[in-house]
Amino acid sequence: AKCLISNMSAVETAPSVEPTTPAPVDSTLASDVNATQSTETKGSEDDQPITIFHDRMNYNVKHPLHNEWTLWFDNPGKKANVQSWSQNLKEIVTFKTIEDFWAVFNNIVRVSRLDISSNYHLFKKGVRPEWEDPANEHGGKFSVQLPKNRTGEAINDLWLYTLLACIGEQLPNEDEVTGAVVSVRKVFFRISLWTKTSDNREVLDGIGKKLKETLNIPNMPLEFTPHSDAATKGPSETTGRFTI
Repeated sequence: AKCLISNMSAVETAPSVEPTTPAPVDSTLASDVNATQSTETKGSEDDQPITIFHDRMNYNVKHPLHNEWTLWFDNPGKKANVQSWSQNLKEIVTFKTIEDFWAVFNNIVRVSRLDISSNYHLFKKGVRPEWEDPANEHGGKFSVQLPKNRTGEAINDLWLYTLLACIGEQLPNEDEVTGAVVSVRKVFFRISLWTKTSDNREVLDGIGKKLKETLNIPNMPLEFTPHSDAATKGPSETTGRFTI
């Protein structure tokens, strides 16, 4: 799966489906993906394997990912407390193959078209995108803020590259990565990468440097903040522990 994900020609060959409504996802997406995951391809022993790279519509072989991943969405609309935010968080779909990733990605509204305050979260299956989750409680996050007036539509590709780095295990110490978040605010977009650890500087430096390389943002600060700091002081008052 690593080499297939890292081959960016996959971006060009994946099905391109524009959403037809402003809803964050097609309401049938989860059931469709689950159906394709649970149904084995039937055919004779003489059938030849056809991958998405040979025929993007009629493939009969899927490539499993190392981990299963779950997409979440929330749009609180106004400042929310912890309880109301958690209730507003919606689990959309879980996938475990490259092909199902593209089915999901190409049927959700692009980040550039989301309402202000909206967030997409992609986390390993079983991990909720919350500080209190056992996989996150001792960790933190790398974050970069991207001004809307300079980023524009490019945020869609930057978010895609972040997702590919996560699901394709392109980040060092990928077991320390729990998920990624993209947030839409009034004047900026923010991409965050969540980690299990907040104190292993060697591991964090490696992950952070690779993320900057992936996003091609050598001159922009990538800030790391422990979840414990954000929980104590509040996200708006927290300053990063260090910057890469």
